[in-house]
Amino acid sequence: MLVLVCYDVNTETKSGRRRLRRVAKLCESTGQRVQKSVFECQLDLARLETLERQLLAEIDPSTDCLRLYRIPGTRGFEVIEHGTFRAIDFDGPLVL
Repeated sequence: MLVLVCYDVNTETKSGRRRLRRVAKLCESTGQRVQKSVFECQLDLARLETLERQLLAEIDPSTDCLRLYRIPGTRGFEVIEHGTFRAIDFDGPLVL
């Protein structure tokens, strides 16, 4: 399933900047960045639960925000893009 991971980490403190880097690294290892704090990830349910646990272990819920949007079926789902970024089609053919 396609999962959108969005976060907003309070970076007013040194520990907040550290949390932001750790959250970003987790997301970068799992999906592709589509905006500064938004990632698209192709995950099965088990991997989604693991990622959610890892992210919750990093954020401070009293000052940070984490949102996970599950998009279970991509049939009929369309992303309209504007600007310079072009997403990778994970379901398309692999061309080397």
